[in-house]
Amino acid sequence: MKIIPLITAVLVTAFLYALVFERDALLAFAQGTDSENVQTEDAKDSSEAGEEVEKAIRVVAIKSEAQQIDSAVVLRGQTEAARMVEVRAETSGQVISEPLRKGSFVNQGQLLCQLDPGTRDASLAEAQARLAEAKARVPETQARLDEAMARLDEAKINDNAASKLSQGGFASETRVASTQAAVRAAEASVAAAKSGLQTTGAGIQSAEAAIAAVEKDIERLQITAPFEGLLETDTSELGSLLQPGGLCATILQLDPIKVVGFVPETEVDRVEIGALASARLSGGREIQGRVTFLSRAADTTTRTFRVEINVANADLAIRDGQTAEIIIAADGAKAHLLPQSALTLNDDGDLGVRTVDENSKSKFVNLKLLRDTAEGVWVEGLPEQANVISIGQEYVIDGVPVDATYKEPDQ
Repeated sequence: MKIIPLITAVLVTAFLYALVFERDALLAFAQGTDSENVQTEDAKDSSEAGEEVEKAIRVVAIKSEAQQIDSAVVLRGQTEAARMVEVRAETSGQVISEPLRKGSFVNQGQLLCQLDPGTRDASLAEAQARLAEAKARVPETQARLDEAMARLDEAKINDNAASKLSQGGFASETRVASTQAAVRAAEASVAAAKSGLQTTGAGIQSAEAAIAAVEKDIERLQITAPFEGLLETDTSELGSLLQPGGLCATILQLDPIKVVGFVPETEVDRVEIGALASARLSGGREIQGRVTFLSRAADTTTRTFRVEINVANADLAIRDGQTAEIIIAADGAKAHLLPQSALTLNDDGDLGVRTVDENSKSKFVNLKLLRDTAEGVWVEGLPEQANVISIGQEYVIDGVPVDATYKEPDQ
């Protein structure tokens, strides 16, 4: 009774073995064919398939052709007032003028703050009186000098005569000594008269300097706008006391306005003074101008160079400090427009694409990225015409045979 279940288990095991491990032979036996021929055919098919896979890897490629583009320099920056000045007092005084409110437009030379003159008018009158007094002394000191000069001439004549008479024995030595003393006394009088005249001249110059100083101080009582522009702050309030250096007002000049950006050192040689530039403000407004300044020294932190673009702003609608996307025109270049997905890196970390060469083999080409757009990326470094692998580039290396299926660039 126990042998039958055992035999049944052995038969079931043998059948399962044949079904799983000898399936081909079992099917061949059932179809009446030779199992060895079946295995041979299977091995042959497998070998041919392996050779086919090894021979070429299927990829998708794009037939790209170089196009002429305007390789503009793209930056981010902001608007900046052409001039911004904090107008400050140069003398002390109490403000006696009504204030102008911020946002007001002022012309060049317009009064911003008027200071109380105090005793400056009296000081000016005193200095003018000293000048008149000093000038009145000029005729008197000049007359003294003329008188001293005449006495000197007389003394010299007497001395000359006494000397000649003394040589002939007609005058005593005492007389000669007396005439010589008179000459020396006359010379001293002339020197004193000249000194008095110089003192009078110095007094005149001192009085004139005092007048100029007081007049200049009086001029500083009127604080005016150095150029036309907008008030960024209120002018000083009526009754406030300004000391030297005290702030009267802040003025902005917004016409023309500057758009300022910073060019990386890799792009600085492509920017030229006078180049046409455009900018798009954060609100969507587009403006145009020309490059007026390019720094010769790089920022020590960012290693970038400051560039300034002058833009007309007659309506003063562009404000100081608005964010702007800047595009500066540069020399055109030949470039390829490729999908961003076609870009890859080689083993050295270089950016580029894999192409299909004339022998239908994969080849890596280094590229330089010029511009990123919604349609794709503009790159240079490829020949005029190139077959760029867009799908499958990550599965091949240089020299690997590929079977490329081509599609249009916009597909």
